[in-house]
Order: sequence, then structure tokens, then C-alpha cells
Amino acid sequence: MQLSIPADRRHEIFGTLRDANLAFQKTYPGDRADRQPVHTVYGGANLFRSDSAKQLGQRALEIFNAYAPDFVAFGKVFGLEGAYRLDDSKSPEQWAAEYLALKGEEAVNHPARLSYEVYRKVSRKLQTEAIEDFRIDFEDGYGNRSNEEEDNTALETSEEVATGMKNNTLPPFIGIRIKPFTEEMKERGLRTLDIFLTNLINHTRGRLPENFVVMLPKVTIPEQVTTLVRFFEILENKLDLDKGSLKMEMMVETTQAVMDDMGINPLMRFIRAGEGRLIATHFGTYDYTASCSITARYQEMDHPVCDFAHHMTKVALAHTGIWLSDGATNTMPIGPHRGDNLTTDQLRENREVVHRAWKKGYDHIRHSLWNGYYQGWDLNPAQLPMRFAAVFAFFLESYDDAAERLRIFVEKAARATLIGDVFDDAATGQGLLNYFLRALNSGAITLEDVQATGLTIEEIRGRSFRQILENRKKMN
Repeated sequence: MQLSIPADRRHEIFGTLRDANLAFQKTYPGDRADRQPVHTVYGGANLFRSDSAKQLGQRALEIFNAYAPDFVAFGKVFGLEGAYRLDDSKSPEQWAAEYLALKGEEAVNHPARLSYEVYRKVSRKLQTEAIEDFRIDFEDGYGNRSNEEEDNTALETSEEVATGMKNNTLPPFIGIRIKPFTEEMKERGLRTLDIFLTNLINHTRGRLPENFVVMLPKVTIPEQVTTLVRFFEILENKLDLDKGSLKMEMMVETTQAVMDDMGINPLMRFIRAGEGRLIATHFGTYDYTASCSITARYQEMDHPVCDFAHHMTKVALAHTGIWLSDGATNTMPIGPHRGDNLTTDQLRENREVVHRAWKKGYDHIRHSLWNGYYQGWDLNPAQLPMRFAAVFAFFLESYDDAAERLRIFVEKAARATLIGDVFDDAATGQGLLNYFLRALNSGAITLEDVQATGLTIEEIRGRSFRQILENRKKMN
């Protein structure tokens, strides 16, 4: 059929569009395939030791065992599905035996299922990798001290990190948070970074820890990010590090980081100012709510002003490959009574305080997950049981339905594609695939669990539902 538009004009105009399409794809490459930690633990730099991750994990496990002695008690603390039906007519051991004896739909519908499975996974996680990411904090968690004291702390922590690298005791992800690049604090922030990195590299013969990152807090203008990039370049040159090896993340904790003086969201400008080094943004709940004039009592993670900031950040940075992290719950699950000879009433009060704080933190984390934020902060080892309980429960309670939906969806979509029907609902399939990718990343499920959907490991790692359909079409 003869077309009205000449071929040379089509090619010319489409060539211009091609350049624009490729530029768009470069800006929005999609989610990164690397493992993203589900949390970051922030701890004062003065307290950091080479085995801090191990020690914090042991303490978290002790608290978990003390306040959740079995899966029935655990499920009831968090209100897990079916837990209310686990009455005292049977012991936890009997409930577990009854559940484990079942298969198929009967096992799926048993009231012990979710509590038992989440409890088991949390226990294992606390024993094997309680800390995924740790930030050695020279800012709020450390405070303003004399220059001599902070210099010494920077030296000591860098040596502890070097020891941790040697002994393989560091968590999978680690970094430092320096002071902000405001006029008042910029010199101190840079000095700590310089001392820490120089001493670390001297002790490790030129090696950085795996997944090392520098956190820049209270960012308000792109120039603060660019300034850190320029100093990274100098440090890499002086310390003989590979170009681009120093990575950074930034805090979104001021209203100016969400809306600038022109009424524009500046976050993409911050990312571009990072010149490929800025890999994540973390939300600062309490600084941000304070900047919105929220009084202390209501400075919570689920406050509407936080939801606004979260969605503005998500809209600005979605599909760029930048990791997003929520903030922390500041209600600590720590009982008011200490010591070995506590009365029955004191033990009960401790338990009630811990359980209330766990449930509050659990609800906050669930709120973050519901909003599409799959990473958050923890400030105390007592918070780790609620962190993993929330993450694992969030994914496990949806697993059976999602697996069946994705299996059927792939079959129908592939069949429609093969016979030439129009199939334009790939977004739904991608949403289901995203669930499995996030659940897999969190440790809630395994590769074998995902393969129950009929997908191969290669298809899962490809991360694109549309590409799965295209590949299956070619195969047939």
C-alpha cells in the first residue's frame, strides 16, 4: 500500500523521536536489579565497633526470645491473620504440629500458618543477618563535639571498619553519615570524611568495604550535592581509588528538598548534581515534620505531611533506579524496669510496653510498605523483631493469591500474544511480578517460591513482564 508520508521524511522525523526516546530511557532505566536492604540501622559513631552488627543481632535475638517466646504470642502481638483463633485449648507446640501435618489448601487456611511462618523466618533472620545496612552516624546520633573528639572518633571508627573487613564482621551494606554541607557545618563534615577515608584506606591497602556509601544530610540545594562529588574526585585521586568508587546518598528532611522557591520539586536536579554517584534518598521523619511545624506529639511516620513528601519523592524519582528509604519510629520497645530481680508486675509492665511499641512500629512499617517504600530506618536492636515481622508478614500474607494470579496471568497473556490478540494490560502483570521481586529481595520468599508461578529464574531476573511475553512469543 502506498503511504502518503515519504520514507525519507518518516526516517528523519522518527530519528528525532528516537533520540528523545533514548534520552528518556537513560533518565528512567527502571528499578535497579541489585539487592536493596530492607532497613538501615543508624548508630552513634562513638559506639561503633567492628563487630557491632553481630552484637546488635545477639541483643535483638535476646529481646525477641524474651518478649515473643513462641509463635502464638508473637502472632497476637502483631495481630497476624488467624492469630486470634489460636486459643489456649492447645499449646503452641500442638498448634504447630497440627499445622505442619496439613498440606495444600488446608495448610494455607490454618490459623497457625502466618504466625508460624513469619515467626520462624524472623528467628532465623535475627540469628543469621539481623543487620543488613549500618550507618556510622557523625550527625544527629553523634551530636556536636569538639573538633579534637570528632577527629579521634573518625580515626577510631575507620580502624574498626578495617578490622571488620579483615574479620568479615561487617553487615552487607555500610556507610557513614557526615554533618551537612551548610555554611555552619560544611568544614566539619568534610574534615570527618577526609580523616575517615584516608585512615581507612591506609589500613586496608586501598580497599573500601562492599556497598560503602556516604550519607549527606539536610540537603536543600543541588550545589551541596555537587560539592561532595568534587571532593569525592579529589579523594579518589589522592587515595588511588577507582574513579567513581565513592557513592553517596542524601536525606530528604526539609520542605525545600520537596518543593523549591519556584514551586518545583528539585529532586531530579539533586540526582543530576550527583553525576551518577547519588544512589539513594532517605527520608528524615522528625526533621521533616518539624520543618512543617508539626508539634512533637504528632511527629509520626504516618502523618499526612510525610505521606505527601513520600509521594512527591516517589513521583519525582520513580523508575530512575534511585533507592528510596523511609525514616524511623522513635518509640523504643524498651521496658521501664531494669535488673534481674523484677516483680511479676514489673515484668508484666515491661512486656506491655514492649508489645505496644512493637505494634506501633509494625504499623508504621506496614504503612511505608503500603506506600511503596521497601526500606526504612531502625535505631535500636529492640526494633529489629518488628521490622522483620512487618516485612515478612506483608509479603507472605499475599503469596498464595499472588502466585496463582501471576501463573494464570502469564498463561493468558502468552496465549493472547501467540494468537495475535491485543494484550495491553502488561502493567498488571508487571505489578504482580514486582511483588515477587520485592518479596524475594526481602528474604520473605525464595526463588523456588517464585518458580511456582511458572516463571523461570532467568525470566524473574529479567524484571520485565513485557519482555517475558516477548521472549515466550519468540520461543513459540
